[in-house]
This record gives sequence, structure tokens and C-alpha cells, in this order.
Amino acid sequence: MEPMSSSNPDLRKVAVAAEAEGFGRSVDEISAKVDTLEKRVNEVERFYLTTGSPQLTNSKGSSIVKDKQLNLLKKQQQDASRREVTATKRMQELMRQFASIFRQITQHEWAWPFKEPVDVESLGLHDYYQVIEKPMDFGTIKNKMEAKDGTAYKNVREIYADVRLVFKNAMKYNDDKDDVHVMAKTLLEKFEEKWLRLLPKVVEEETRRVDEEAEARLHTQLAQEAAYASMARDLSTELVEIDLYLKDLREMVVQKCRKMSADDKRKLTTALTQLSPDDLSKALDIVAQNNPSFQASAQEVDLDLDAQICLRFILPSLYTE
Repeated sequence: MEPMSSSNPDLRKVAVAAEAEGFGRSVDEISAKVDTLEKRVNEVERFYLTTGSPQLTNSKGSSIVKDKQLNLLKKQQQDASRREVTATKRMQELMRQFASIFRQITQHEWAWPFKEPVDVESLGLHDYYQVIEKPMDFGTIKNKMEAKDGTAYKNVREIYADVRLVFKNAMKYNDDKDDVHVMAKTLLEKFEEKWLRLLPKVVEEETRRVDEEAEARLHTQLAQEAAYASMARDLSTELVEIDLYLKDLREMVVQKCRKMSADDKRKLTTALTQLSPDDLSKALDIVAQNNPSFQASAQEVDLDLDAQICLRFILPSLYTE
């Protein structure tokens, strides 16, 4: 059996091919890593360039931010739920106080014309629906106040608006001197007086809700900024690591370089002529990196093969024949 000597050209060819293949794998891995980092960098840039939430992709970086945002969303939902429960209790108290005002008005001796829907047919009010766009009465209001489904009033201002509508409809349809018009106007004045005493509490609650929602939006924005700032710091660290890795890889290639033989030059020349335009451009860029005076973009280039001993690692196919 032929001894495994470094002077054996076949063994040298196998060794070089193995080294080139390993180098190629390293280049592929680092390229994939750089592509991923680029997507993450673009995503961070989009976040800071826009005021809204960024569109998440399927990249690893997006997964990191998406996980953080999911946790943030869960916490926001919990906080929002607690705020809503507390706000609902406060609004229910306001509606309870409004209900007291409503009972006082509906129990007034002049409230009887407004307790039920207007009987248009019995009263012969043929033009009623032409004049009144939205009929309203105390009975309908009371049912909505006591409802347990989606038809119930959501806040006290909705009830206030409907009570006013009862009186406004009566005043609009009946002449100024008509008894119903006078009764409606009188009760409306009494109702407004009572409402004005409750109004400061209503305004206070509305202002509080606006402030809480603004604070929640601010917390969301700050949390998003913190998540992306953390991602930016991680990216910076990874980019430094990749830069160091590329320097080590370059040093390894330089150490493995040797003077090219005539056979190497022939194979390199053949391989270069068979490259696609894109791959050839990349190869010439590599030459330019090691030779600043080399014009890689020129229409015709003068390539000193003796100075390009490291291209054998970029073109591993030369040594697999």
C-alpha cells in the first residue's frame, strides 16, 4: 500500500478539497447568519421609523420580539380587564344615582303622558312619524335600564340623552300652548336641574377613563421600545461576534494559501471562465479586497494568477475532479 505521504499529489488534492469544503460550509453558515441578522436589523429600523406596531416576520429576531409582545399583550389584557371592572363599578354607581333622578321625574304628577309609547292610531296622529324621527318614552327607558343583555345602556349619558328626547319630542310635536308641551317643558327644566348636580361626577369619571386609556397606551409604547432596545443590544453583540469570526476565518485562509502550480493556474483559469456573471463578480470582489489597486468593475481585467493563491478556497470544485 502506498504510504500516506504529504508528497502524494492525490492525498494533497483530497486534503485541499476537504479544507475547501469546510471553508465553504463556514461561508454558507456565516452567510445565513448575516441574512437573519439583516432581517432583524431591518425590523428594528422599521419600528423606530414608524409610530405604529411593526409587522412581525418569521425571522428568529421577530420570534424573540413576538414572544415579548405576546407576554406584553397578556399583561395588557389583564390590566385592561381590571380597569374595566373597576370602571364598570364606578359607572354603575353613577347610573344608580341617575336612576334616583329618573324615579323622581317619572313619579311627578305631570309625567303620565310620557310613561308609554305614543298611541298614534288611537289618537289619530297620522303625521307623528313624519315629525318625530325617534320616538321615546319612560317605559322604554326603564326596560333598557333594567336589561341584562346587549340592549342595556352602557353609560349614564345614554340614559340622559333618551330622557331629554322624551320631552323634546313632546315639545316638538305639540304647540307651545298645548298642555303636553307645557308639561314636557316643565319636567325637562326640573330634570336638567337635577342632572347638573350629577354632571360633575360624570365628567370626572369620563376624564378618568381618558387618562387611564392614555396611560395604558403609553405603557404599551414604552414596553415595545424596551423590547426593541433589548433586541438592538443583542444584535450589536452578535454583529461583533460575527466580525471576529470573519477575521479568524480570513487568517485561517491566508495561512492555508500556497504558491500555485501550473496545474492550479490552468484549473483556476478554466473555473473562472465557467462562472456565472454573478459568481465571477463575487470572485473579482475577493481579488479586489486583497489588492486595492485592482479594478474589479472594469470591462477588462488583468489578473495575476500568482497573486491569487487563496482563490482555490473560494472555488473548491477545482480540486474535486
